[in-house]
Amino acid sequence: MAPTSKRRSDSVRRANRMIGLRTLVLLAVFGVGTFALLFSGLYKLQITRHDELQDLAVRQQTLRTTVGASRGAIYDRNGRTLAISSTAENVCLSPRQLKKDGVDLDLAAQKLSEILGVDVEKVRGDMDVDTSYRVVKKCVEQEDADRVREFINEYDIGNGIFFEQTTKRYYPYGSLASNVIGFTNEEGGAYGLEAVYNEELNGESGMVIMAKDVNGTPMLYQYEQYFDAKDGCSLNTTLDTTVQYYLEKGLAELEARYGTGKGATGIVMDVKTAAILGMASLPNYDLNSPGTLYTESLTRGMSEEEITEKLSDLRFRQWRNKAINDTYEPGSTFKILTLSMGLEEGVINLGTTFECTGNIVVEKEIIHCSNRSGHGHQTLKQAVGNSCNPAFINIGMRVGNERFYNYMKAFGLTEKTGIDTTGEASGFVNSEIERSTLALACYAFGQNFNVTPVALIAAQAACINGGYLRTPYLVDQVVDADGNVTYRHDSTPVRQVISEETSATVRDILEYVVAEGTGKNGKVAGYRIGGKTGTADKVGGNVIVSFVCFAPADDPQVIMLLTLDEPDRDTGTYVSGGNMVAPVASSVMAELLPYLGIEPTYSAEELVGADATVPNLVGETAEEAEKRLKELGFGCTLVGEAETVTDQTPLGGAIVPNNASIILYCGEEKADAPCIVPNVIGDSASVANQKLTNAGLIMSISGATNRSSASVRAIAQSEEPGKEVPAGTVVRVQLSDSSVTD
Repeated sequence: MAPTSKRRSDSVRRANRMIGLRTLVLLAVFGVGTFALLFSGLYKLQITRHDELQDLAVRQQTLRTTVGASRGAIYDRNGRTLAISSTAENVCLSPRQLKKDGVDLDLAAQKLSEILGVDVEKVRGDMDVDTSYRVVKKCVEQEDADRVREFINEYDIGNGIFFEQTTKRYYPYGSLASNVIGFTNEEGGAYGLEAVYNEELNGESGMVIMAKDVNGTPMLYQYEQYFDAKDGCSLNTTLDTTVQYYLEKGLAELEARYGTGKGATGIVMDVKTAAILGMASLPNYDLNSPGTLYTESLTRGMSEEEITEKLSDLRFRQWRNKAINDTYEPGSTFKILTLSMGLEEGVINLGTTFECTGNIVVEKEIIHCSNRSGHGHQTLKQAVGNSCNPAFINIGMRVGNERFYNYMKAFGLTEKTGIDTTGEASGFVNSEIERSTLALACYAFGQNFNVTPVALIAAQAACINGGYLRTPYLVDQVVDADGNVTYRHDSTPVRQVISEETSATVRDILEYVVAEGTGKNGKVAGYRIGGKTGTADKVGGNVIVSFVCFAPADDPQVIMLLTLDEPDRDTGTYVSGGNMVAPVASSVMAELLPYLGIEPTYSAEELVGADATVPNLVGETAEEAEKRLKELGFGCTLVGEAETVTDQTPLGGAIVPNNASIILYCGEEKADAPCIVPNVIGDSASVANQKLTNAGLIMSISGATNRSSASVRAIAQSEEPGKEVPAGTVVRVQLSDSSVTD
C-alpha cells in the first residue's frame, strides 16, 4: 500500500476512534445525568416526600371516622349529676355517593331540612360539593335520627346519608347553678366550670380507619382499625343542689318583691373551708339552651329589631356571673372588716363608747348617719347594731390610713381571690386611701371602693372563722374515667389576718346585730344568727342593698351573702338591706340550716309556735285525743257528739306550729269545701293570725320574732290571696320590723 493511502487509512481510524470515544463519553455523561435525575426524583419521592405521599395514599385508600370521647360529668357534693354527656349522632352526607346512586337531591334536601330543622338551601348546597363527607347537623336527638333512618329506608337512599356516633351535653337541672356550671360549644367548654376544666373534661378522641374504594364507599371486611377514645375526667364540685335551690328560690323572691330587673346575687359558703355550697346570679338561663334569652327583664321595652341587633350583648349579660364578674361598693356589710381591724389593733374594745349626733365632718365634708337625729351615746355593740357611720369613721381614724390599707390587702380585697371559674374581676381600691383622711372615712363604712361579692364573703368568713383567709373554690376533686383522683383541692389558709380572740369578739357583736340591731329581720327561730346589713350608694342616686349572715353564731358552719341591685323605691318598703334583704335571708336560712344538719335550740319564747308534727288521732277516744293534743301544746276543737275521733284537720303527719288548733271530727262528716286564703300583707302578727284562723287556716311565721312590736308587719305569705286551699292548710307568713334603718 502506498504511504499516502496508509496515512489516510490511519487518520480515518483515529477519527473513528475519537468519534467512538466522544460517543462513549457523551453516553456516560447522559447516563450519569439521567441516573442523577432519576435518583434525585426517587430520593424526593421515597425519602423527602415519603411521609407526605404515604399520608396521601392512606387518605385516598382509607376512610377515617373520629370517635368522640365522652366528656366527663359534673357532680354536686352529694353525687347528683349537674352535667353529663350522652350518646348522640351526627347526620352526614356523601355527595358523591348520592349522585352515583341517582338520588333526587332536591327531595333529599327538603326532607332533611324538615326533620332536622336545617336551612334547605344549605343542605342542597352541601350536596353539590365534590366530596365524600359533609356534616348536615351535629348531635341530633335520637327521635330525629330515627326519622332520618325511616326516610332513608322509605326512599332507598343507600349509603349517601349516614351517621356518626358522638356525644351531647345534657344539664338535668336546667337553669340551676347555670352561671356557675357554664356550657359547651363545638370547641368544648365555653363558660364557667365547663371552660375552666375543659382540658380535664374533654378526654381524647378515638378513630376508626376503614378501606374505601375510588368513590369513597367503605369496603367492608377489607381493612379496619379501631383506636379507643379516652373518656374525660369528672368534676366533684362543692355545690349542693338543695342549697342551690333554696338560694335561687330566695333570690327569685327578692327580685320579684323588690327588684327592677338589674339583678341579684347570692353566695352560700362553708365558713371553715371556703367551699362554695351555692352561688347564684340573676338573671340566669337554661343550660340546655344557652342561646335562648331566658329572662324577660333583659328585653323589657325593646322592639324585636333592637333585640336582634343587641342579641349577642344580651346573651353575655344573661351568662354573666355577677358574684364573680362584677364589682360593687359593699356599704355597711364591710363594717365587719373595719370592726375586726379596730379590735385586732387594740384601738377599740367592748368597753369603748361613741357619741353620734347624726353626722360627722371630715375635711370639711359632712357625712351623715342613717339616723339623722343621731344615736347619742353608744357602746361598741350598740354602735355596730345601729350601723352607725360616725362610730365606724371614728374606728377607721384610730386604725389609720397605712394600717387600714394593709388590712384590706391582707383580707384579699386588692386582688382576685383565685376562685376556679372564669372571668373573676379584681377589686378596685383607690390609692387615696394611703394618705387621704376623707378616703379613710368613706372606706371605714364601705363606700368609695369596689369589691366582688366572692372576695367580700371570703374576707367576712375570715373575720368569724378564727381569722383565716381561704381561697373560695368550686371543685373539690377531679376524677379520671378509672376512678382515680387526679386533683384534690387544698384548703390550707392563705394567711391568718386576725386572732382567734378577735374573731370570737366579732362573732359575739354580730350576733347582737341580728338579735337587737339592724339585722333583726334576719332572725331564724331556734338558731343563733350573726349578720350585718348593708345599703350602698351608687352613682346616679341608686343603691345596692345586701345582707350577710352566718350560723350558728358561736361556731359558724355556713355564711351567706345576698345582694339586690337598684331595688324598686315604690314598693312601700323602706329601701335598706335590713328591710328588703334580711327577711328573705331569714327564709333561706330557715330551710338551709335544718337541711345541713344544724339542729335548732329554741328559747322559751321561740318554743311557742315552733313547728311540730300533728299526731294521728283517728280511732282514739275524743277524751284521749284532746288530752294528748294539750300535752303537746296544740289547741283542740271538737266537732260532733261521738266518743271516737273519725277524722281530723290537719291530718296526722302534717307539720304545723305547735300552738295550732287541731279540729277533731267525732262522728260528724268533715266539710270538703275549700278555704279562701285572705290577704294578710301589711297586717300585724295578731291580725294576720286572726284572719287566717277565721278562714280555717293555720299561720306559721318567719322573720322578725318580736310579734308584739307595733312596727312588725307581714310582708309576704306562702299562699296567694284568694286561692282555694284545703281546710287546715299552713300559710307561712313572713314578718318584718319596719323600724330598721341602715
